Amino acid sequence: MTFTFFAVLISIVCFFLVVIIMVQNPKGGGLSSTFGGSQQMIGSVQKTNQFLDRATWTMAGAIVVLTFLSSMTLKNNAASSYDELDGAAATEMTVPAVPAATEPSAPSAPAQDTPAE
Repeated sequence: MTFTFFAVLISIVCFFLVVIIMVQNPKGGGLSSTFGGSQQMIGSVQKTNQFLDRATWTMAGAIVVLTFLSSMTLKNNAASSYDELDGAAATEMTVPAVPAATEPSAPSAPAQDTPAE
């Protein structure tokens, strides 16, 4: 249950990270050029680039943290499942009764053929 929650969160954060990266343009375009790109705007190019840069690093950090947390819950779930299975196997499994071992009878001696004279 907990692992599923973290997997959904990781998927959502990855989606937003992809969107933020796709909005950026390494040559100064991207989201900032969509709004006119002039320096006199309220949300100037510099502030837009700073926001996108910080959002990228924040999302990347969130993925790292969520991945570590999900791996910790996965290990705990696997250990508890193993313990449950081990305990159930010990109580449910019984050793089958082994039939009493019988000694094999001694092989009869082969009949010896005597050559006819």
